[in-house]
Amino acid sequence: MDLNTVRQERSKWMTWKNIAPLREALQKLPKIESTVELGNTVKLTTKERIDLEELEHTARLMMPWRKGPFDLFGLFIDTEWRSDLKYNFLRPHFNLAGKKVADIGCNNGYYMFRFLEDAPAKVVGFDPSALFQSQFDLINHFVKSDIVYELLGVEHLPYYEEKFDVIFCLGVLYHRSDPVAMLKALAQGLAEGGEIYLDTFIIDGDEPYALCPSGSYSKITNVYFVPTLKALENWCIRAGFTSVEVLGTVLTTSDEQRKTDWIESQSLEDFLDPADSSKTIEGYPAPKRGYIRIKRG
Repeated sequence: MDLNTVRQERSKWMTWKNIAPLREALQKLPKIESTVELGNTVKLTTKERIDLEELEHTARLMMPWRKGPFDLFGLFIDTEWRSDLKYNFLRPHFNLAGKKVADIGCNNGYYMFRFLEDAPAKVVGFDPSALFQSQFDLINHFVKSDIVYELLGVEHLPYYEEKFDVIFCLGVLYHRSDPVAMLKALAQGLAEGGEIYLDTFIIDGDEPYALCPSGSYSKITNVYFVPTLKALENWCIRAGFTSVEVLGTVLTTSDEQRKTDWIESQSLEDFLDPADSSKTIEGYPAPKRGYIRIKRG
Protein backbone atom coordinates (compact mmCIF):
# COMPACT_ATOMS: atom_id res chain seq x y z
CA MET A 1 0.00 0.00 0.00
CA ASP A 2 1.33 3.43 -0.97
CA LEU A 3 0.57 5.59 2.05
CA ASN A 4 1.69 8.78 0.33
CA THR A 5 -1.05 8.27 -2.25
CA VAL A 6 -3.56 7.71 0.54
CA ARG A 7 -2.35 10.88 2.27
CA GLN A 8 -2.68 12.93 -0.91
CA GLU A 9 -6.22 11.71 -1.49
CA ARG A 10 -7.27 12.33 2.09
CA SER A 11 -5.77 15.80 2.17
CA LYS A 12 -8.59 16.71 -0.20
CA TRP A 13 -11.02 16.08 2.65
CA MET A 14 -9.93 19.42 4.11
CA THR A 15 -11.62 21.15 1.18
CA TRP A 16 -15.05 19.58 1.77
CA LYS A 17 -17.73 22.20 2.18
CA ASN A 18 -18.35 21.31 5.84
CA ILE A 19 -14.63 21.33 6.68
CA ALA A 20 -13.34 24.22 4.57
CA PRO A 21 -14.83 26.92 6.87
CA LEU A 22 -13.04 25.30 9.82
CA ARG A 23 -9.72 25.38 8.01
CA GLU A 24 -10.28 29.01 7.10
CA ALA A 25 -11.01 29.84 10.74
CA LEU A 26 -7.82 28.08 11.82
CA GLN A 27 -5.82 30.33 9.49
CA LYS A 28 -7.12 33.35 11.40
CA LEU A 29 -6.02 32.17 14.85
CA PRO A 30 -3.66 34.64 16.56
CA LYS A 31 0.01 33.79 16.99
CA ILE A 32 0.72 34.18 20.68
CA GLU A 33 3.11 32.81 23.26
CA SER A 34 1.32 30.39 25.56
CA THR A 35 1.98 27.96 28.37
CA VAL A 36 0.39 24.51 28.51
CA GLU A 37 -0.51 22.62 31.67
CA LEU A 38 -0.98 18.90 31.03
CA GLY A 39 -3.23 17.94 33.92
CA ASN A 40 -6.72 16.41 33.87
CA THR A 41 -7.71 19.45 31.83
CA VAL A 42 -5.31 20.37 29.05
CA LYS A 43 -5.00 24.03 29.97
CA LEU A 44 -3.52 26.92 28.01
CA THR A 45 -2.59 30.27 29.51
CA THR A 46 -1.00 33.41 28.13
CA LYS A 47 0.07 36.86 29.25
CA GLU A 48 -1.01 38.27 25.91
CA ARG A 49 -4.42 39.60 25.02
CA ILE A 50 -6.74 37.21 23.17
CA ASP A 51 -10.28 37.59 21.83
CA LEU A 52 -12.13 34.81 23.67
CA GLU A 53 -15.38 35.47 21.81
CA GLU A 54 -13.71 34.86 18.47
CA LEU A 55 -11.88 31.82 19.85
CA GLU A 56 -15.15 30.36 21.14
CA HIS A 57 -16.79 31.00 17.79
CA THR A 58 -14.02 29.03 16.07
CA ALA A 59 -14.20 26.19 18.60
CA ARG A 60 -17.98 25.92 18.29
CA LEU A 61 -17.69 25.64 14.52
CA MET A 62 -15.94 22.35 15.25
CA MET A 63 -18.62 20.75 17.41
CA PRO A 64 -19.20 18.12 18.59
CA TRP A 65 -16.28 17.93 21.03
CA ARG A 66 -16.15 14.36 22.32
CA LYS A 67 -12.80 13.99 24.16
CA GLY A 68 -11.26 16.33 26.69
CA PRO A 69 -11.65 18.57 28.65
CA PHE A 70 -9.71 21.62 27.46
CA ASP A 71 -9.28 25.11 28.88
CA LEU A 72 -8.22 27.61 26.22
CA PHE A 73 -7.17 30.78 28.02
CA GLY A 74 -10.31 30.66 30.17
CA LEU A 75 -12.61 29.17 27.52
CA PHE A 76 -13.60 25.83 29.04
CA ILE A 77 -14.56 23.15 26.51
CA ASP A 78 -16.66 20.76 28.56
CA THR A 79 -16.46 17.72 26.30
CA GLU A 80 -18.92 14.82 26.28
CA TRP A 81 -16.33 12.45 27.74
CA ARG A 82 -14.29 13.06 30.87
CA SER A 83 -11.30 11.48 29.15
CA ASP A 84 -9.10 12.22 32.14
CA LEU A 85 -10.86 9.40 34.00
CA LYS A 86 -9.78 6.82 31.40
CA TYR A 87 -6.30 8.29 31.18
CA ASN A 88 -5.81 8.27 34.93
CA PHE A 89 -7.04 4.67 35.09
CA LEU A 90 -4.36 3.61 32.61
CA ARG A 91 -1.58 5.96 33.72
CA PRO A 92 -0.05 3.75 36.46
CA HIS A 93 0.49 0.95 33.94
CA PHE A 94 2.71 2.61 31.33
CA ASN A 95 5.96 4.53 30.89
CA LEU A 96 6.38 6.41 27.62
CA ALA A 97 9.70 8.13 28.25
CA GLY A 98 11.89 8.02 25.16
CA LYS A 99 9.48 5.75 23.27
CA LYS A 100 7.67 5.97 19.95
CA VAL A 101 3.96 6.07 20.72
CA ALA A 102 0.88 5.73 18.50
CA ASP A 103 -2.73 6.52 19.36
CA ILE A 104 -5.14 4.68 17.07
CA GLY A 105 -8.47 6.49 16.85
CA CYS A 106 -6.91 9.55 18.46
CA ASN A 107 -9.93 11.84 18.01
CA ASN A 108 -8.88 15.42 18.82
CA GLY A 109 -5.62 14.39 20.47
CA TYR A 110 -6.49 14.75 24.15
CA TYR A 111 -4.57 11.61 25.10
CA MET A 112 -1.64 12.55 22.87
CA PHE A 113 -1.27 15.89 24.61
CA ARG A 114 -1.32 14.07 27.94
CA PHE A 115 1.39 11.70 26.67
CA LEU A 116 3.75 14.67 26.44
CA GLU A 117 4.04 14.60 30.24
CA ASP A 118 6.15 11.44 29.83
CA ALA A 119 8.57 12.93 27.27
CA PRO A 120 8.12 10.28 24.55
CA ALA A 121 10.50 10.28 21.59
CA LYS A 122 7.61 10.64 19.13
CA VAL A 123 3.80 10.65 19.16
CA VAL A 124 1.69 9.81 16.11
CA GLY A 125 -2.09 9.86 15.99
CA PHE A 126 -4.19 7.90 13.51
CA ASP A 127 -7.77 9.00 12.84
CA PRO A 128 -9.57 9.36 9.48
CA SER A 129 -11.65 12.35 10.55
CA ALA A 130 -11.06 15.80 9.10
CA LEU A 131 -13.27 17.27 11.85
CA PHE A 132 -11.22 15.74 14.65
CA GLN A 133 -7.96 16.77 13.01
CA SER A 134 -9.30 20.32 12.84
CA GLN A 135 -10.00 20.21 16.57
CA PHE A 136 -6.48 18.91 17.13
CA ASP A 137 -5.03 21.65 14.94
CA LEU A 138 -6.88 24.28 16.96
CA ILE A 139 -5.36 23.05 20.23
CA ASN A 140 -1.93 22.37 18.76
CA HIS A 141 -1.78 25.83 17.19
CA PHE A 142 -1.20 27.09 20.72
CA VAL A 143 0.53 24.04 22.24
CA LYS A 144 3.07 23.96 19.36
CA SER A 145 3.90 20.27 19.87
CA ASP A 146 5.65 17.93 17.43
CA ILE A 147 2.76 15.45 17.49
CA VAL A 148 2.06 13.98 14.05
CA TYR A 149 -1.60 13.60 13.06
CA GLU A 150 -2.34 11.14 10.25
CA LEU A 151 -5.69 10.90 8.47
CA LEU A 152 -5.22 7.14 8.48
CA GLY A 153 -6.94 4.19 10.12
CA VAL A 154 -5.77 1.06 11.88
CA GLU A 155 -5.75 -0.76 8.54
CA HIS A 156 -2.83 1.45 7.46
CA LEU A 157 -0.70 0.67 10.51
CA PRO A 158 1.06 -2.42 9.02
CA TYR A 159 2.29 -0.25 6.11
CA TYR A 160 3.38 2.73 8.19
CA GLU A 161 6.99 3.89 7.85
CA GLU A 162 7.74 3.32 11.54
CA LYS A 163 7.02 0.72 14.20
CA PHE A 164 5.92 1.76 17.66
CA ASP A 165 7.05 0.85 21.16
CA VAL A 166 3.63 1.59 22.62
CA ILE A 167 0.26 1.64 20.87
CA PHE A 168 -2.96 2.89 22.43
CA CYS A 169 -6.22 1.76 20.86
CA LEU A 170 -9.07 3.01 23.01
CA GLY A 171 -12.70 2.54 22.03
CA VAL A 172 -12.12 1.28 18.49
CA LEU A 173 -12.29 -2.52 18.45
CA TYR A 174 -16.09 -2.78 18.76
CA HIS A 175 -16.47 -0.64 15.64
CA ARG A 176 -14.75 -3.29 13.51
CA SER A 177 -16.64 -6.13 11.87
CA ASP A 178 -13.48 -8.31 11.97
CA PRO A 179 -11.87 -7.75 15.39
CA VAL A 180 -9.19 -10.42 14.92
CA ALA A 181 -8.05 -8.79 11.66
CA MET A 182 -7.82 -5.47 13.46
CA LEU A 183 -5.76 -6.99 16.27
CA LYS A 184 -3.42 -8.48 13.67
CA ALA A 185 -2.99 -5.01 12.15
CA LEU A 186 -2.12 -3.61 15.58
CA ALA A 187 0.41 -6.38 16.10
CA GLN A 188 2.10 -5.51 12.80
CA GLY A 189 2.56 -1.94 13.99
CA LEU A 190 4.59 -2.94 17.05
CA ALA A 191 8.34 -2.70 17.39
CA GLU A 192 10.10 -5.64 19.00
CA GLY A 193 9.22 -5.76 22.68
CA GLY A 194 6.35 -3.33 22.20
CA GLU A 195 3.01 -3.30 23.99
CA ILE A 196 -0.56 -2.30 23.27
CA TYR A 197 -3.11 -0.75 25.63
CA LEU A 198 -6.63 -1.44 24.47
CA ASP A 199 -10.13 -0.96 25.77
CA THR A 200 -13.41 -2.18 24.34
CA PHE A 201 -17.01 -2.84 25.34
CA ILE A 202 -17.38 -6.14 27.19
CA ILE A 203 -20.15 -8.25 28.68
CA ASP A 204 -19.97 -10.29 31.84
CA GLY A 205 -19.43 -14.03 31.64
CA ASP A 206 -16.81 -16.73 32.07
CA GLU A 207 -17.31 -18.38 28.69
CA PRO A 208 -15.70 -17.22 25.40
CA TYR A 209 -18.87 -15.66 23.98
CA ALA A 210 -19.65 -12.36 22.26
CA LEU A 211 -22.83 -10.34 21.91
CA CYS A 212 -23.64 -9.48 18.29
CA PRO A 213 -26.22 -6.65 18.30
CA SER A 214 -28.87 -6.94 15.61
CA GLY A 215 -29.11 -3.25 14.75
CA SER A 216 -27.52 -1.01 17.34
CA TYR A 217 -25.94 -1.17 20.76
CA SER A 218 -26.51 1.79 23.07
CA LYS A 219 -27.85 3.58 19.96
CA ILE A 220 -24.51 3.03 18.20
CA THR A 221 -25.15 1.37 14.85
CA ASN A 222 -21.56 0.33 14.10
CA VAL A 223 -20.97 -1.89 17.13
CA TYR A 224 -20.45 -5.42 15.83
CA PHE A 225 -19.20 -7.57 18.71
CA VAL A 226 -19.20 -7.13 22.50
CA PRO A 227 -17.12 -9.99 23.96
CA THR A 228 -16.58 -11.48 27.36
CA LEU A 229 -13.04 -11.00 28.63
CA LYS A 230 -12.35 -14.64 27.80
CA ALA A 231 -13.50 -14.14 24.20
CA LEU A 232 -11.37 -10.99 23.97
CA GLU A 233 -8.36 -12.95 25.23
CA ASN A 234 -8.98 -15.64 22.61
CA TRP A 235 -9.18 -13.02 19.84
CA CYS A 236 -5.79 -11.67 20.96
CA ILE A 237 -4.21 -15.14 20.96
CA ARG A 238 -5.59 -15.83 17.47
CA ALA A 239 -4.07 -12.53 16.34
CA GLY A 240 -0.61 -13.67 17.47
CA PHE A 241 -0.29 -12.11 20.91
CA THR A 242 1.30 -14.23 23.63
CA SER A 243 0.56 -12.05 26.66
CA VAL A 244 -2.89 -10.72 27.55
CA GLU A 245 -3.14 -8.90 30.88
CA VAL A 246 -6.49 -7.62 32.12
CA LEU A 247 -5.95 -4.25 33.80
CA GLY A 248 -9.55 -3.87 34.94
CA THR A 249 -13.15 -3.29 33.97
CA VAL A 250 -15.16 -0.09 34.33
CA LEU A 251 -18.91 0.46 34.00
CA THR A 252 -19.61 3.63 32.02
CA THR A 253 -21.50 6.19 34.13
CA SER A 254 -22.72 9.74 33.70
CA ASP A 255 -19.65 10.90 35.64
CA GLU A 256 -17.61 9.94 32.58
CA GLN A 257 -20.00 10.43 29.64
CA ARG A 258 -22.79 12.99 29.56
CA LYS A 259 -24.45 15.60 27.41
CA THR A 260 -22.91 19.08 27.44
CA ASP A 261 -23.50 22.19 25.36
CA TRP A 262 -20.37 21.31 23.38
CA ILE A 263 -22.03 18.38 21.63
CA GLU A 264 -25.73 19.30 21.14
CA SER A 265 -26.72 15.68 20.76
CA GLN A 266 -27.71 12.73 22.89
CA SER A 267 -25.39 11.01 25.32
CA LEU A 268 -25.30 8.13 27.81
CA GLU A 269 -28.55 8.96 29.64
CA ASP A 270 -30.38 8.70 26.33
CA PHE A 271 -28.75 5.38 25.45
CA LEU A 272 -29.94 3.50 28.55
CA ASP A 273 -33.33 2.02 29.39
CA PRO A 274 -35.09 4.78 31.39
CA ALA A 275 -36.69 2.14 33.60
CA ASP A 276 -33.51 0.09 34.16
CA SER A 277 -30.10 1.73 33.79
CA SER A 278 -28.40 -1.69 33.86
CA LYS A 279 -29.63 -2.16 30.28
CA THR A 280 -29.24 -0.25 27.05
CA ILE A 281 -32.29 1.15 25.30
CA GLU A 282 -32.24 -2.03 23.16
CA GLY A 283 -32.26 -4.29 26.23
CA TYR A 284 -28.60 -5.34 26.14
CA PRO A 285 -26.27 -5.09 29.17
CA ALA A 286 -25.27 -1.47 29.79
CA PRO A 287 -21.85 -0.33 28.49
CA LYS A 288 -18.89 -1.70 30.41
CA ARG A 289 -15.28 -1.51 29.26
CA GLY A 290 -12.47 -3.96 29.63
CA TYR A 291 -8.90 -2.67 29.67
CA ILE A 292 -6.05 -4.93 28.61
CA ARG A 293 -2.32 -4.81 27.91
CA ILE A 294 -1.17 -7.16 25.16
CA LYS A 295 2.28 -8.14 23.92
CA ARG A 296 3.92 -10.45 21.42
CA GLY A 297 6.78 -12.73 22.40
